[in-house]
Amino acid sequence: MLPGSAERQQAAGWEAEAEAEAAAAEEAAEEQVHVEAGAAGEPECKTGGKLLRDLAPARPRAAEEGDARDAPRPSPSLPQSKGAPARGRCPHGKPRGKGRSCKRGSGRRPDESRARRPVTVDSSKARTSLDALKISIRQLKWKEFPFGRRLPCDIYWHGVSFHDNDIFSGQVNKFPGMTEMVRKITLSRAVRIMQDLFPEEYNFYPRSWILPDEFQLFVAQVRMVKDGDPSWKPTFIVKPDSGCQGDGIYLIKDPTDIRLAGTLQSRPAVVQEYICKPLLIDKLKFDIRLYVLLKSLEPLEIYIAKDGLSRFCTEPYQEPNSKNLHHIFMHLTNYSLNIHSGNFVHSDSANTGSKRTFSSILCRLSSKGVDIKKVWSDIISLVIKTVIALTPELKVFYQSDIPAGRPGPTCFQILGFDILLMKNLKPILLEVNANPSMRIEHEQELSPGVFENVPSLVDEEVKVAVIRDTLRLMDPLKNKRENQSQQFEKPLAGKEDSSDSDMATTPDVNTNSDAHLPSICLKQVFPKYAKHFNYLRLVDRLANLFIRFLGIKGTMKLGPTGFRTFIRTCKLSSSSLSMAAVDILYIDITRRWNAVTLDQRDSGMCLQAFIEAFFYLAQRKFKMLPLHEQVASLINLCEYHLSQMDEKRLMCGRSGTLGCRHTFSATPQEATPLAQLPEGTNPPHPNSANKLSQSKHVLS
Repeated sequence: MLPGSAERQQAAGWEAEAEAEAAAAEEAAEEQVHVEAGAAGEPECKTGGKLLRDLAPARPRAAEEGDARDAPRPSPSLPQSKGAPARGRCPHGKPRGKGRSCKRGSGRRPDESRARRPVTVDSSKARTSLDALKISIRQLKWKEFPFGRRLPCDIYWHGVSFHDNDIFSGQVNKFPGMTEMVRKITLSRAVRIMQDLFPEEYNFYPRSWILPDEFQLFVAQVRMVKDGDPSWKPTFIVKPDSGCQGDGIYLIKDPTDIRLAGTLQSRPAVVQEYICKPLLIDKLKFDIRLYVLLKSLEPLEIYIAKDGLSRFCTEPYQEPNSKNLHHIFMHLTNYSLNIHSGNFVHSDSANTGSKRTFSSILCRLSSKGVDIKKVWSDIISLVIKTVIALTPELKVFYQSDIPAGRPGPTCFQILGFDILLMKNLKPILLEVNANPSMRIEHEQELSPGVFENVPSLVDEEVKVAVIRDTLRLMDPLKNKRENQSQQFEKPLAGKEDSSDSDMATTPDVNTNSDAHLPSICLKQVFPKYAKHFNYLRLVDRLANLFIRFLGIKGTMKLGPTGFRTFIRTCKLSSSSLSMAAVDILYIDITRRWNAVTLDQRDSGMCLQAFIEAFFYLAQRKFKMLPLHEQVASLINLCEYHLSQMDEKRLMCGRSGTLGCRHTFSATPQEATPLAQLPEGTNPPHPNSANKLSQSKHVLS
């Protein structure tokens, strides 16, 4: 018992804090059972090596005699109890329950006790990234649940897609719809929309045609160019839409060489202009695998890993001709193909072999006088522009799987960007991978048909750092600890008690929790460089309009009523565009897009069909302007009408009357009636299209 009423009141003040400590102790007890169970049956590992040392679970320290009997050091503000407590009882003499600590104050700061609970990671669906993930978790001193967990975890690591498991809280390392968005056809369509708006900004992606839908267009355009320039002898590369790891890719010199033209309906593909003049190192063609973290969709946050991998072909490069067109080890850089070449070189050095670090390539280029900062600047620009092209439809997928107002996790994702450097050092986007390989070992053939997995130090160096630092950036407890620390220090500022001063100066155990780790390898590029790229986000604003008029939560397609509501609300109909014409426009575009898209889950207008309809309306309304200015002007007009409507509703809500008839109060700039605005004039809006005149390429 505490002597005196003052002491009892002070002890009561620590009750709430001890509650959290008790909950943490409960969870720690449960986790300890898992650890002890795993350690009891753990076989001895004899293979050794850094990888296995990092993966081996740490055995819990055996309790020493007297641990249970030793009372913790009492708080300076509380008088020390007389006599030691009995075994099995808390320092205050009460029975100690299993997994529970004493509810009275221990004198510690709240965040000190809570810091004992590590971040929990469910790795039961991690698949091929499991080994690198295990190493990362151990380096961070977090808690892994390889077989899942009955209680919710902080982070769920999926190997394939968002839907690998049903998640209702925490964070998951996949965005819904990302796998669909980076497929070759979908990516090509998304980039093509941006190329229509900003052709010079998106010239880093080869010209593409979608097969079989655009086969006749492909044949006609190639013939037209050849007729105009007989010396033009192009090469094209055909990539199956659902292919991966180089499966089904081949080169052609003429459209008539496309294989299985009659069965392309069952396996659609993309055909692109082949880059015939790549940068060579040691006479070999190579590409770059860069890892990009999409940390958040709204607001948009993008990080790029400071290092990546360079994958080399295994046969000296020659420009394509009829004799070498089918030499895959010369033209295709896919690791999964070249590993089967007799010339493939496994190396533990980052500077040699058929797989090297990108930083080693940059060092080599720098030694030859290449401006490495310019190369990085161009790559950063490519990555940001590509993500900007992907985010509009990702938003539609996101609101479908995680509707606003319903429980669901937050998402992040590591993407693999495959980039080719041309001879003039211009980066070219080859493709984007939603599930880049995170394996840190390779197969080595011991004898014919007998293989063994051998650790790859180059892969481990790059991939473990990417996963570990992604987890550090996504640490869900970091912000909580910082907020708790700030809240705890505020009441202490006005107190003069010496014991409180001692606690106030006690260092936070989490402040240096990353002191043993290297600096984070991921560099933020957006919103850091947002001012240089925000003018490109027109389609992103279009997606916001589309989502607003979807109506039903969870749907991804706009019905005819929603489209008519959009036209009426934004006042886009006129004497030259009747509502009957609007209905015909909706039917024609929707029918055509439903015939070429694979997603038949809902009937209605998909986002890409809505974008086509919007472009048509913009071209009708704002003639004699470039397409991007037409679209920007119509977006401004729509957002202007919607903001007026929203503000009027807000004023009606404040007045408490349903039939609100006040005159709408506007700023002096907005006071001009809309009918008086000349055709082609943008209504006032904070996101004006005038930003197009800003500098576009300067990256510090």
